[in-house]
Amino acid sequence: MNIKIIGVGKLKEKYLKDGIAEYTKRLHKFAKVSIIEVPDEKAPEQLSQAQMDQVMGKEGERILSKIKDKEYVFALAIKGAERSSEELAAEIEHLTVQGKSDLTFIIGGSLGLSPEVLKRANTQISFGRFTLPHQLMRLVLTEQIYRGFMINAHTPYHK
Repeated sequence: MNIKIIGVGKLKEKYLKDGIAEYTKRLHKFAKVSIIEVPDEKAPEQLSQAQMDQVMGKEGERILSKIKDKEYVFALAIKGAERSSEELAAEIEHLTVQGKSDLTFIIGGSLGLSPEVLKRANTQISFGRFTLPHQLMRLVLTEQIYRGFMINAHTPYHK
């Protein structure tokens, strides 16, 4: 199994890097994990809708360049379907049984994901209606992927 996490922007905070490294290390007994950072598009604080669309479009092109045709893509999006940890675990297990061994999770930048990225995604998932920094979301996502594998392995971690 190959797990790829694509995130917009460079992670700078040591505590986030350390947490992600820990869960990535734990995940290695289940899957090969790669985390790919694509540059965020520099933009002023106040943007028109056209400027926001342009920023998301450029970031989207960078994201799409990192995805292969065979990959099953989860886009993290506010309007995506919410899943429990157990439901995400079951979905990962189901995809594995179907022969899908390349799973990609995409976390957009501060403006979200472009329509082109959302269209490429096989599914959209949401971690709720909270607004979280996209850098923190990488840690939360990595932990939830690990939790999913632990659920599927029937270990006590999930409790």
